[in-house]
Amino acid sequence: MLLSVFSVSAQDKLTYANPSDVGLDSTYIYHNVDSIMTLGIQNRAFPGAQVLVAKDSKIIFHKAYGFQTYDSVQQVGLNDIYDLASVTKITAALPAIMKLVDEGKLGLDKPFSDYWKPWKHVKNKKDLTLREILAHQAGLQPYIVFLSKVFKKNGEIKKRFVKRKAKRGYTNQAYNGLFIKNRFNRKMYRIANRSKVSAIKKYKYSGLTFLMYPELVKQITGKPFDTYLQETFYKPLGASTMGFLPKTKNFTNSIIPTEVDSLFRKELTRGWVHDENAALLGGISGNAGLFATATDLAKIMQMYMNYGVYDGKRYFSEATVKEFTKIQYPENDNRRGLGFDKPSIGNDTLALKDAYPAPEVSAESFGHSGFTGTFIWADPKEKLVYIFLSNRVNPTRKSRGIYTYNIRSAIQEVFYKAKKE
Repeated sequence: MLLSVFSVSAQDKLTYANPSDVGLDSTYIYHNVDSIMTLGIQNRAFPGAQVLVAKDSKIIFHKAYGFQTYDSVQQVGLNDIYDLASVTKITAALPAIMKLVDEGKLGLDKPFSDYWKPWKHVKNKKDLTLREILAHQAGLQPYIVFLSKVFKKNGEIKKRFVKRKAKRGYTNQAYNGLFIKNRFNRKMYRIANRSKVSAIKKYKYSGLTFLMYPELVKQITGKPFDTYLQETFYKPLGASTMGFLPKTKNFTNSIIPTEVDSLFRKELTRGWVHDENAALLGGISGNAGLFATATDLAKIMQMYMNYGVYDGKRYFSEATVKEFTKIQYPENDNRRGLGFDKPSIGNDTLALKDAYPAPEVSAESFGHSGFTGTFIWADPKEKLVYIFLSNRVNPTRKSRGIYTYNIRSAIQEVFYKAKKE
């Protein structure tokens, strides 16, 4: 076992190189990526963004574009920290679940109710397996707007749930001057536990259980979710910026702002999670809330792509990573892995405008997107990691240019088409 771990150690840690060092055309890459990013910024798909690509364990492209906001005051920097939104699912919730599956503490084909006890007596949920849930095949409700529970009909915040200053029982901070009742999570769980389940089992994306995973991880490991992740993954990986609540950590890095929130926070959101459900959990959740730089994201994706190994350390068994990153229910027209997103079925036959992500990615590839304008993807066959970070929700989530122009897939495609003849 030790031999298998350390035989790849010389190649598996990220270093820096030029595109030409891995057989790619630098001129082609820079010309095309610059053109696509300029198109995106000029058409207000996002005020700024950055792209990082690693191939053959070498970071061969990392470039920032534009500004943090449309006032063009502060340029995007390579070490800026981003709100990852749903990328949190595969970089926080999933590594914890994978580790517990690896250790035999969770079973993919056992009822989730064996571990989440409130479901034991819920008729429409007691038999749902963790595999079905992680593959979005369980028929669970996609999303519940829990923020509505903290507002009165007249639009005022309910003081029994939210305080302006921290006090006993109200230490979960959602934003400057917004402290959530510590036990509000129980209300969220109760509502989620009673939520509807579709009788027809087909692909239906749901983030509900990702709200519960931090509590489940704590129950199994005896450690707070964020502590467990730091000790087990982020610190050993050297991913120093990866974590929750960056505003509390005195980083010298700039934290990219997200949306101008007119409903809850009443100002430009910066340094606190954009996702409202994660905010109501005090910023620590499995569905959203994680922040990181592009280089730290590249490390965890490189580890996944190496099937569980990075810098000579094994984090998961190869079998576990391969199980989680393979398509689970293709016969049901469901492209998903276990937590991981996968290419559309028949993706290689589609035009770029119809494909997800780029048509050239291999069937073995996997990743996830985030609502704030983030996207990470790893392709073991091509040994390529792709990181795209933006704040497309600035100043408003109504901005759809990133989708209209298919920016993330178009840039990804450049690195597949850049091979030298």
